[in-house]
Amino acid sequence: MSKAVVIIPTYKERENIERIIPIIEEDVFPQVKNYQMFILVADDNSPDGTPEAVEAFAKKYKNIEISSGEKKGLGAAYIRAMTFAIEEMGADVVFEMDADLQHDPAKIPDFLEKIDEGCDMVIGTRYSDGGSIPAKWPLHRKAFSVVANLFVRTVFMRFYIHDWTGGYRALKKEVFLKEKHELTKFSGYIFQISFLHKAVRDGFKIGEVPFHFGERSLGDSKIAPIGYIMQVITFVITTRITELQRVIKFLIVGGTGFIVQLVFQEFAANVLFVSVIASLRDGLSAGFGAEAAILCNFMFNNFWTFSDTKHIKQNSHFMHKLIKFNLATLLSVFIQFLSVYLFVHFLGEDVMLFGMSLKTRIVVLFPTIILLVIPLNYFIYNRIIWKTHHLKDK
Repeated sequence: MSKAVVIIPTYKERENIERIIPIIEEDVFPQVKNYQMFILVADDNSPDGTPEAVEAFAKKYKNIEISSGEKKGLGAAYIRAMTFAIEEMGADVVFEMDADLQHDPAKIPDFLEKIDEGCDMVIGTRYSDGGSIPAKWPLHRKAFSVVANLFVRTVFMRFYIHDWTGGYRALKKEVFLKEKHELTKFSGYIFQISFLHKAVRDGFKIGEVPFHFGERSLGDSKIAPIGYIMQVITFVITTRITELQRVIKFLIVGGTGFIVQLVFQEFAANVLFVSVIASLRDGLSAGFGAEAAILCNFMFNNFWTFSDTKHIKQNSHFMHKLIKFNLATLLSVFIQFLSVYLFVHFLGEDVMLFGMSLKTRIVVLFPTIILLVIPLNYFIYNRIIWKTHHLKDK
């Protein structure tokens, strides 16, 4: 039978621990039939007697462990505890759950049901399908919570995930083991956003369980609002820029390649194929220019845009990759040849645009490259030539 460990991080949470453990043990765990259930308290050397309270419960319930360590932040506590749960307790699934009962323990079976349905990580959501935040929260706190999540969703462009900042989650051990090496630098509350972002990035299936976020009645919140806001803004924007860095480089290289294409296309149209009928001449010229742009783009992309794929490049000789590149992008050349040929054939050598007479072969390049060639080439570059999806397995 699989094992699930509910990890509860604590620092000076004795009163809350004394409330939540009996609820989980007596009201919730008996409802779970297909998992062996355990509790692991990740305590940061609390001076208020929290460890002693946990040890007393451990004698009564027999399925409770404690992982003690220095106070280094929420992320550090979870990394320490998840490592302990997997390596020492044999956990197949681990939970993140606060001690203050703001995370409804009754939802634990719902999380496990989602795991059984095939999800790799399940997050408790306060912002969809019946989830909610306390009605008594002051307006500024509600605004902070809602706006922070909307900000993350918008910048990351992943709107299907409704709660990025929450800390009520369940995940398979494979998710943690995959992301652990990247999570060690996130010791504070930003750990939650960064962990979920990396899981999404690496293709793990994410599920959601709506729940009502309760009011804390005992103890004090550990979040410093202003500092947390700055951490969120800094992390999210920096991460998104890094994600888009390759796209930005790709577009710069593409712009350079477009200029090269126009130069070589016009040279071919006016020198190499000048005696050929117009539609075929312009089609061949477009293909010639496209090939020149492809060679230019290959050089810049190989040494700049995809410079982080060195470990992949070592397995492929430069000339072999260049040949492979050309073969893979023949479709792009053909698309441009066919597009120019057909438009010139049916519309003529020149078209009127914004009151000006322009060469059809030039006008048609813009929509063809933007709508067809760029998306196709970016896919080919990432999946076939430089295989950036393998970077996740480094």
